[in-house]
Amino acid sequence: MALVQLDPSPQRKPPWLRVKLPAGETFFALKRLVREHRLHTVCEEAMCPNIGECWNQRSATFMLLGDTCTRSCGFCAVKTGRPGVIDEQEPERVAAAIATLGLCYAVITSVNRDDVPDGGGHIFAATIRAVRQHVPDCRVEVLIPDFKGNWDALAEVVAARPDVLNHNMESIARLYYRVRPQAKYERSLELLRRVKVWDQTMRTKSGLMVGLGEEPEEIVETMRDLRHSQCDLLTIGQYLRPSAQHLPVVRYYHPEEFAALKQQGEALGFVHVEAGPLVRSSYHAANQEAVATTRLQKPLTPR
Repeated sequence: MALVQLDPSPQRKPPWLRVKLPAGETFFALKRLVREHRLHTVCEEAMCPNIGECWNQRSATFMLLGDTCTRSCGFCAVKTGRPGVIDEQEPERVAAAIATLGLCYAVITSVNRDDVPDGGGHIFAATIRAVRQHVPDCRVEVLIPDFKGNWDALAEVVAARPDVLNHNMESIARLYYRVRPQAKYERSLELLRRVKVWDQTMRTKSGLMVGLGEEPEEIVETMRDLRHSQCDLLTIGQYLRPSAQHLPVVRYYHPEEFAALKQQGEALGFVHVEAGPLVRSSYHAANQEAVATTRLQKPLTPR
């Protein structure tokens, strides 16, 4: 992949990363709904640049298990600390909010909860079941943590039958300790592999950030590792620094580079790759899944 020459120490965001401030009647209506149901969204907690666009399209990513994470990833805006008691009623409130919104596709994620044995896996499973009960026609995508390698917790989520199971790699192996100090590169690959062992028909997905100092060949190598784990869908987006306390941006990728990454990923066998400067895990998630439904006629095999 040829790199577009840019300032190696970027101080200002390039023009293709500028977004409008969130506004609009639908945006504020969804904001009120989230508050009324005492819910959290990754859109707000992680300061997603797409919040205005997505919320005005009545699309939000619900975040389970509170707003405080037990991990301290170098890229993430979600606060780190000691979480409160897990709210066992949260699955019902999330399902009620999805029903009120009339969603046909819901994305559900969480903070990491390393303070509890199953990492909150049972809450994911309960939320999937609650959505199925309240909104039977709604398709469900879950973006799960690694549960610290608790495969029983993962099995409980898989048994609840989400339509898409997403677990983000986030970065390349060489940078893993710096980017995700409490995670393990191989453990994340193992998680995706196990899902396919248990249910070959379940669609799996992962996501990468670029701009943290990775080399082009390392991105391709990570994509190969994901394909060897039979991962079906992939998102690739630009890392944006939430604050001066987070990891710096090493470089900004040009939209043409994202187009090249998309092409390389699909050549490796991903059913669909969503790649672009502002792409995030749940960005246009329903469209990604729809493309996969059209293209995926049989389970993929690793190349």
